[in-house]
Amino acid sequence: MKTGIVSPLNRRGFLKAGVVLGGGIAGGMPLSQVIWAAEGKVLKVRSSGDPSKLDPAFLTQAAEVDLMNCIYSKLTRYKPGSEWGWELEAAEKIEQIDPTHIRFRLKKGIKFTGGYGEMTAKDVKFSFDRAVKLNGTTKPDWGPLDHVELEDDYTGVIVFKTPYVPVWLVSLPYGAGQIVSQNAVMKATKDGGDFGTRLIAFSGPYVLADWKPKQYIVLTRNPEWSGPKPGFDEIRIVPIADAKAAERAYQASDVDFSNISLDSLSGFKSNPPANTVVEKRPSLGYTWIGMNMDHPKLKDINVRKGIQWAINVPQILEAAYSGQADVATGTIAPGLVGRRAKALVPPEGDLAKAKEFLEKAGVSDLTLSIDCTNDSLNSTIAQTVQAQLSQIGISVEVNARDSGTFWSLGNNPEDYQLILNSFTSLPDPYYATCWFTEDQVGVWNWERFRSKRFDELGAKAITIDDPDARAKLYYEMQDLMEESGAYRFLTNGATPVVYRTTLVEAATRPDGNPLFLDFKPV
Repeated sequence: MKTGIVSPLNRRGFLKAGVVLGGGIAGGMPLSQVIWAAEGKVLKVRSSGDPSKLDPAFLTQAAEVDLMNCIYSKLTRYKPGSEWGWELEAAEKIEQIDPTHIRFRLKKGIKFTGGYGEMTAKDVKFSFDRAVKLNGTTKPDWGPLDHVELEDDYTGVIVFKTPYVPVWLVSLPYGAGQIVSQNAVMKATKDGGDFGTRLIAFSGPYVLADWKPKQYIVLTRNPEWSGPKPGFDEIRIVPIADAKAAERAYQASDVDFSNISLDSLSGFKSNPPANTVVEKRPSLGYTWIGMNMDHPKLKDINVRKGIQWAINVPQILEAAYSGQADVATGTIAPGLVGRRAKALVPPEGDLAKAKEFLEKAGVSDLTLSIDCTNDSLNSTIAQTVQAQLSQIGISVEVNARDSGTFWSLGNNPEDYQLILNSFTSLPDPYYATCWFTEDQVGVWNWERFRSKRFDELGAKAITIDDPDARAKLYYEMQDLMEESGAYRFLTNGATPVVYRTTLVEAATRPDGNPLFLDFKPV
């Protein structure tokens, strides 16, 4: 999830936030050749994207959450390791007191920078309530949140309209759970709205000390942080969207932790760089071909079904991932409640059946466009789809766009037809389905898929504890998506990571996403 353009940040903004400026890259030199101002233990990591938001209520991509985890505080956070779980962070205590109420008590002494004082339960209430009130991008993360009640300066109760099972592994430990200063946000925005990329107040172990968009981000220790100290004095985050470019950066020692591409995994395993661990973690994400149902060329379900049946998924995975990725059965990844055993349309498709659907639609000489980001992986997938659809007489133009342009497409439904898309996800099936409801049309639901039954099933599924009962609802939800003809599921992928064992002991979630606060120097 991402959109928007990063605005430049000025020196006065950094100083007002009470942070120390770090160094910068001179003349475009690689990081390994630059002398930085800070001394001490430094963690150099690759990020998949440059932030376009510092506001947790309006975050747009997973890379922003990795950054926010360092500069803000949440009530709870994910535990590192191979099993999904959470632990206390800003909360001293938190408990489910009944199916719709969760009471928390904050630790005392958590300070906001910039003179905004101690974090209180009012800041928690403000942060959580505002995402829902303002219809922020993290509103779906909160499900049926009603409001937060205050009991005293440090204690509050999170109140839901109906039971909400995903709260423990979606809302609280991830981006939606980040707590901001009410006073700082109100001063910066006047109305409590989106503060974009403005630096207002930090409460985590690090502060954002320097940021040159598309080049680097420097985090340094927060002098007002009173909690446990993380292992590094400084974290340097390098945004590199293309996995192949990230591999080169790792091999050049510009970064010491990175994801790599799946099609490079076997090469890295057989001939790893010196002192390097290579790990393949299961991914919770999902990649698919979507179709804009409101576009005149795709309104006929027979056209959409023809496209579904013409796409050969194993061919795509061999071309783009060298066979290192498995076929997806839907949006829900293996290992999660609700993962289907198989899709309705077989992975290989059927060209004869695809042509029958186009004949039923009375369509010939159809021309379409497919939009994707301009990295090597997605360009390969789009070109493979282009070749496959040509076999049934559909001519496809590939629009490989920079990330900023691509992630703004959803605002302009007349500008796109087919979309190659990938979303990251979290360890609850809710997070792999909530973006496709009717109220997400024009936000994240770019296929403009509308199904009252789908929405009803999703609302019911979050209230159910029993895994088998939940699973049946999510099976049907994915069936409804596929039956619309607007989706061709490709893969849930995997997350290969590399890190330098002489410099860092890495810490990740079970899906390989980094938890920078838990990284340790060697």
